Amino acid sequence: MAGLLSITEPTANTTDTVDDFFATPTLTTDATDTSSKHSREQIAQLFDLPLMDLLLQAQTIHRQHFKANEVQISTLLSIKTGNCPEDCGYCAQSGHHRDKTKLQAEKRIDVDKVIAAAKRAKSSGSSRFCMGAAWKHPSAKDMPYVVELVKEVKALGLETCMTLGMLDTNQATQLADAGLDYYNHNLDTSRRYYEQVVSTRSYDERLDTITNVRNSGMNVCSGNIVGMGESRDDRIDWVHELLKMPKAPESIPVNLLVPVSGTPIGDKILAEGELSVLEWIRTIAVTRICCPSSYVRLSAGRESLSDAEQALAFMGGANSFFYGDKLLTTGNASQSGDDRLMRELGLTKQFAAPRAPKHLPVVDAMSGHQSQVMMAE
Repeated sequence: MAGLLSITEPTANTTDTVDDFFATPTLTTDATDTSSKHSREQIAQLFDLPLMDLLLQAQTIHRQHFKANEVQISTLLSIKTGNCPEDCGYCAQSGHHRDKTKLQAEKRIDVDKVIAAAKRAKSSGSSRFCMGAAWKHPSAKDMPYVVELVKEVKALGLETCMTLGMLDTNQATQLADAGLDYYNHNLDTSRRYYEQVVSTRSYDERLDTITNVRNSGMNVCSGNIVGMGESRDDRIDWVHELLKMPKAPESIPVNLLVPVSGTPIGDKILAEGELSVLEWIRTIAVTRICCPSSYVRLSAGRESLSDAEQALAFMGGANSFFYGDKLLTTGNASQSGDDRLMRELGLTKQFAAPRAPKHLPVVDAMSGHQSQVMMAE
């Protein structure tokens, strides 16, 4: 079966060490190779594995594609908060739920304040700075603002990521030309369950934006939110949807719903009960196995987890998380707590590796004339 390890008990005569086991690749799965992609049936079989077997497979595959015990750290800032025209049933920022959530909307943050926040993020150890705006899509008047933010943050030596809603091909090209490293646009859930989550944007429109991002040359960041009342079949279908793409997203946030009172899904989950943390960890591990070269990020929901639960998530192949006390409008684990946990687990921070913008300024030494040169892909 493609992409699966056969786990057997060691014999009494074996001389292999644990280090030898992890150091020797036993699998050559690449999410960009269609011949090695898991079928939906295989994904379902992964979900059904005993948890320890699943985590062992996930960690083994993780070490074939990433440096062991190294994590990528991001900081997320809301650059425009609230009053979003979308009706996502989990989101406090939706204008459809504002009478119940009482979220105070905020206009765009000034560029200098964003840059100050990015500098603080860098000094704290983040390698990627993510900026989110509560828009259905950026308007024409918003594009110069977000392009300036990309250029200014990249000038600090940070990787950049944005989530601004839907993008057309022209908007994606503008962001790519500015040098944006990642664009986030989550699928949220399966195609089947999607209509229970949002009605103001179709599943295919989400996929269209991801295609526009991919075609522009930017890295894709696209994940889900588990614990919204979906079934395991929906989680299986979501992983399978990632594998239907020509190339799996380079970054995959696996969020655990933080139920917000006043939102339709939040109220439903608060009344009926939240998803088991172990099922969320299963989803992380299956994602790692099926998308071996992608960053798998711990995002929303982490602030409520114990150290042991987070350790299991890292064992399951997660290798990215958000620093800071706040994720857009929901809480996050404290930075001091994260630093302590990383020390206890022996995790190290990954250095930033921002990509160069497509166009760089060039000044003629003789005339002083400034022009732009396009970088080769």
